[in-house]
Amino acid sequence: MPLPMQKPTVALIIPARWGSTRFPGKCLHHIAGKPLVQHVWERSLLAKKISCVIIATDDDRIAEAALNFGAEVVMTSLEHPSGTDRIAEVASRLRGITHFINVQGDEPLIDPLLIENLADAMLRDPRIRMITAATPFGDISEANDPNCVKVVTGTSGDALYFSRSRIPFQRDAHDPKSAVTPMLHLGIYGYRRETLRKLVTLSPTPLEQCEKLEQLRALEHGIPIRVIPTTHRGVGVDTPADALKVEKLIKGLLKQPIKKSGLGQKKSALKKSSKENGRRR
Repeated sequence: MPLPMQKPTVALIIPARWGSTRFPGKCLHHIAGKPLVQHVWERSLLAKKISCVIIATDDDRIAEAALNFGAEVVMTSLEHPSGTDRIAEVASRLRGITHFINVQGDEPLIDPLLIENLADAMLRDPRIRMITAATPFGDISEANDPNCVKVVTGTSGDALYFSRSRIPFQRDAHDPKSAVTPMLHLGIYGYRRETLRKLVTLSPTPLEQCEKLEQLRALEHGIPIRVIPTTHRGVGVDTPADALKVEKLIKGLLKQPIKKSGLGQKKSALKKSSKENGRRR
């Protein structure tokens, strides 16, 4: 008698580390009265179709703070070169999870609906091995900024290439009909378990090392990346100045009417999970 197929489930992992070249300890920097990573966690809890939200860290200070505000925490190795490797370690310890979403620990205004859309796409389409998101440029001059990563896609919706450079090159600049505007890539990723497991075993590739873009490793090894279009524009915190800008935005949101959601229920469930499991190592 064949075994029943495992029901697809999605875990959301927030990799959080202390070290940052421009802003050490930024995950615990207080913004509008809460640590930065707590804002990310609370926004993530609002997303539907997510089975659990976990903060993955190698730092006791971050772990203690996260446990204090009710998050489930997994302690990981100090040796991980990237957040993807940290998530893969967490994935190796979790059972019954088929998909994982990586939300960076410095995105306090991440859109819960965007998270839901990525989760829903992976759950509905078993052909999707890896997924990310992109949004139109607000100012096309940003397309010339190497800090703004560009992505172009094919008719399937899968990425053809990511670059810090302006892509594609328009040979016939006099012909406006031939112009193609790239999308601005957002740093959120989703993976099938087996894809995540394979990705972290692969060596860095030439294009990845050239552009310093980890997602190119997947493309160079033939792993397709589905790109979901969105109007959401992420606001990351890389410097103390960024934190001040985000604080103004968050205070503005707090003045708006609160919509009902499952936040309280999910938060209670995670607090219970944290008490039962303690700090995982």
